[in-house]
This record gives sequence, C-alpha cells and structure tokens, in this order.
Amino acid sequence: MVSGVALCGLVARALENGRGGDGFVPARLTVDLFAPARTRPLTTRTAVVRGGNRIRVADAELVQDGDTVARASAVFLRPSEQPPGRLWTRERRPSPPPAHIATGEPAPPFFGSDDHPDGWSHSMLEHQGASRKRMWAQHPSVVDGEEPSPFERAAMAGEPTSLMTNWGTDGVGFINVDMTLVLARLPEGAEIGIEADDHISADGLAVGTTTMYDRRGPIGTCVVSALANARRQVDFAGQGEFVLPDKA
Repeated sequence: MVSGVALCGLVARALENGRGGDGFVPARLTVDLFAPARTRPLTTRTAVVRGGNRIRVADAELVQDGDTVARASAVFLRPSEQPPGRLWTRERRPSPPPAHIATGEPAPPFFGSDDHPDGWSHSMLEHQGASRKRMWAQHPSVVDGEEPSPFERAAMAGEPTSLMTNWGTDGVGFINVDMTLVLARLPEGAEIGIEADDHISADGLAVGTTTMYDRRGPIGTCVVSALANARRQVDFAGQGEFVLPDKA
C-alpha cells in the first residue's frame, strides 16, 4: 500500500497547485484516510468550495480504480499584519536537535523522547516507552524528480502525529483515520519536527495532538483521530534503526 505520509503530501500538492496562489497561503489541511491506496496509479481531483478576498476553501479527492480512497479539504488565507496586544502562548517550546544533526537530504528520521539519555537517535526501539516523543525528518519527494513545496513538506511531516502520540510501552495499538494540519506559517528549510502535546483515549478511540516546528520555532499544530487496532499491534521491540523507503 501507499503510505499515509505520501497520500497527505499528494493531496497537499494537488490543492496547492490547483487552488492556491494569488497571494493566498495554505493555513489548514484536513485529510480523511478511509480506504487503502495500492501501489497503482492515483488520480487527483480538486474543486473550489468558496473563493473570497481573504478566505479560499477547496476540496480534493484521491481516486484509484474509480473509487475514492482519500479526501481532503484546505483553507487558504491571505496574510496581513499582526493586531496589537500581547497574548498567552505555551511557555515551553519544542527544540530541534543540535545543528550537527541534519539530514541534508531525504534520510532516516531522528526520533526523540524525554527518557532517552541522548535525546535523539535513529533507533525506534530506544524510544519505545511512556515518555513524550518527537520526530525530526526530511521526507522524500511525493512526485519523483519534483522538489516538494513547503506545504507538501508540512503535510508529510504532520501525518506521523499518530505515531508520536499513540506510541507507548508496547508499541502502537491505534491506527489513524485522518489528519488535520493547522499552520500559522509555512516551514523554512527541508527539515521539520513534530513533538507530542497530548494523547487522550477511551473505549478504543483516541485523539493525538502535536506541535510542528522548524529550526526557527513552532509553525502550527497537527491533530489526528484514531481507532484501536490491538489485534495488529505494531511493536518496535527488536527493530533497530528506521529504514526509509525508496519513495514516499
């Protein structure tokens, strides 16, 4: 199957290329991942829901063999100036890894957790536990030979929110069914991090939230809803370093 990371990047590309521009920037992306997408050709369809002077809303679908396998909606906003006054914001800010930890090109991501003595490593086994988790990565192109836009990079970086928030002492027992990405600004540079903010679950249903950031600081928030999948629990015990696929 095609990974959720690639599907999120693909719908972001379709929406941005087909319905963005003209001074508008992407501010929200919601992707519903409700059917498996096989490693076969996919078609994208987009439509404008509302066009205005400051707000533009568009929808997209991913179609395979005549069936819709994922759908998405995006909000594009026209930037302006900041209003006056001071506002409350979270004091603790996620920190990127040290400057010497940089992929420079698509490579295995770094994982981090509060309980890890060194903070960051490629090994997923080293971070399997009950502490807060984070990820720092540069994802490969969603379309071969095409450099991803900052919006595409953000969409691909946000999808592992489910992994970062639903990963515990026995691995991951939830599967996400959607992703909502809300951006205050687009990321700078190719590397993007996500850090778990919260996990809430009851009766086999879960909500996970992360803060997204680059080396300049936070850029937005990502939230996923998930269903229990205990019969197919993904346990990283015995797994060494993360292996990046040839393509997203």
